[in-house]
Amino acid sequence: MDDIPVRQLRFDFSSPEAQNAIWSRSSPDFAMFINALGIHVPHFERFLVKVMRAYRNELQDNQLFEDVQAIIGQEAHHAYNFVNWTRELIFKYPAIKNIDTSASRYFDDAFKDRSRRFQIGFTAGYETFTFLGGMIILNRYHELMSDADPVQRAFWVWHQVEEVEHGAVAFDFYKAFYADQEWYRRYMVIFAFCHIAKETFIAFKSMVRGEGYRGWRRFRAWRFFLSFAFDLAWSALPVLSSKYHPRGHPLCYERQNPIAVAWRDYYADGYDTRTLTEDDMFRIEAR
Repeated sequence: MDDIPVRQLRFDFSSPEAQNAIWSRSSPDFAMFINALGIHVPHFERFLVKVMRAYRNELQDNQLFEDVQAIIGQEAHHAYNFVNWTRELIFKYPAIKNIDTSASRYFDDAFKDRSRRFQIGFTAGYETFTFLGGMIILNRYHELMSDADPVQRAFWVWHQVEEVEHGAVAFDFYKAFYADQEWYRRYMVIFAFCHIAKETFIAFKSMVRGEGYRGWRRFRAWRFFLSFAFDLAWSALPVLSSKYHPRGHPLCYERQNPIAVAWRDYYADGYDTRTLTEDDMFRIEAR
């Protein structure tokens, strides 16, 4: 479950199709939601990298140290691609430039000014939802992304697969430092959810306005937002147990999602996963 290879993927968003912000015909509202969520993701990922680099040498567990090295590599590549995609989104929605700048400043300040416990706790809390969100999205792949631009499909599937792969590392990192402060971990899960929900709401609202949605179309977009946010919050209830571990979450069954398993095998066999057509996904799922 914790094999965490660092895949050095770079996605090309230069084609008109890949630049289309509403890139999923299966679920246009999901495309807008995940775009909005993704505005602050690279700034968090760079924060995670800095936090783990700052404290990794204090670890006593050699395996955890290796896992931390791997998550640093994965998250660095995530951030690189997210920054490039955000740059394209700003052309479509100029108002989100300020949101992007604000997110960058928030995480820079958190690393400079907040305590070690806050930094490690926030990292664990935030990663709770990238982990849960990854499993929810992969489990709903056909509903959300089966008819999507090949580059965008490849980008988002890759991101979800790797978030699930390293989903326990930030939790274990927190436990290595603050195993006796379980109450604070649970508090930071709630704190992180509120932060993610707020930032995603602000970006989503800006994108809804940018698309000019009115009436029923706007209602449908917000209905999706609330529905997905509820699913994410509901899935987090087991996380609040003192006995929780990510690999024991009810969504985290053996070998994880079949698409994730097949995607990893597909990549390991040397196939190009920077763009995935419907035929490619059919071959992946048939493995």
